[in-house]
Amino acid sequence: QVQLVESGGGLVQVGGSLRLSCAASGRTFSSYTMGWFRQAPGKEREFVGGIWWNTGRTYYADSVKGRSTISRDNAKNTVYLQMNSLKPEDTAVYYCAYSSRSYLDARPNEYDCWGQGTQVTVSS
Repeated sequence: QVQLVESGGGLVQVGGSLRLSCAASGRTFSSYTMGWFRQAPGKEREFVGGIWWNTGRTYYADSVKGRSTISRDNAKNTVYLQMNSLKPEDTAVYYCAYSSRSYLDARPNEYDCWGQGTQVTVSS
């Protein structure tokens, strides 16, 4: 079983930056993916992007493309979401998720386990 612990959320002004972290522990498959999602009040959980762990290849949703970077640290078993030029519409609870599948999927129900979530609030 994989456990995910997130950190790094907070309150930031429009145009600011944040880096979210997601530390994974437990048994992982050799070829897996990690996704980042967010959920604003009253809205469905939205795929933000993800990373193929073994190659480091990344994919971003259009809503954050060009403003965000996903990376990983193999030694720390940690994945990061760096977000820049933040907008009020980026305000949400952000989640990381682990999938034992070798493909990256935007559907939340394709992920095996989730972090606890971290609040990001962008003030104007």
